[in-house]
Amino acid sequence: MPLPTLVLLHGFPLDHTIWEPQRKGLSDVAQVLAPDLRGFGTDDRPVPEIMTMEAYAQEVKDLLDENGLERVVLGGLSMGGYVALAFAEAWPERLAGLLLVNTRGTADGEEAQRGREDTARRALAGGVPVIARGMVPTLLSEATRGRHPELAAEVEALIARQRPEAVAAAARGMALRPDRHAVLGSLDVPVLVITGEHDHLMPLPTSLALQAAAPGSHLAVVPGAGHLSNLEGPEAFNAAVRTFLAGI
Repeated sequence: MPLPTLVLLHGFPLDHTIWEPQRKGLSDVAQVLAPDLRGFGTDDRPVPEIMTMEAYAQEVKDLLDENGLERVVLGGLSMGGYVALAFAEAWPERLAGLLLVNTRGTADGEEAQRGREDTARRALAGGVPVIARGMVPTLLSEATRGRHPELAAEVEALIARQRPEAVAAAARGMALRPDRHAVLGSLDVPVLVITGEHDHLMPLPTSLALQAAAPGSHLAVVPGAGHLSNLEGPEAFNAAVRTFLAGI
């Protein structure tokens, strides 16, 4: 039996390299694809002023079409989860399963929207390295930063090398996304929600809300991890995904 295809979408403002522990650790149970969203990482395409989650989702569909992939298990971390939900709303027939990692289904409130615009303006005016320094403590748990300072340095460098226009476009696009909890109620595929024990950006209630919206879904909490649970606790993360894939 051929291996399922697992497509993993990175968060903001990151790139495909965050999925390296999964590309290596899950290669025996899935064909793992981790693309760069428009403008991030190795993607050098021009970036519009705003990249909506629907626009990213369209490009994920185009990628599947180009590679002859009819149905995949689609996963996304944080912003990648927003894109995965937009994809699920538009093309549910292309899904064999849905993996939502350290993300939420709600829309931004007014304060959060203002914060997105502030991030966009700061990226364009001052460059991404300034944003990178401030983001690391919110992305990684205190325990992770204490045990693995090298990981904190790697994440800061990863963010710092992203293109300002891509960061700004993504921030503005996230501010426009709708609530998509209802999408989960209409899906007829397995759903796994994963979060970190100490994720302060997406606290546990946001993951519980996703689980409640998706009948029959499962929730896995990675011990000691913050917002980047797949990097902070790769063994526990990969074990949860293995179990999930085995049931598909």
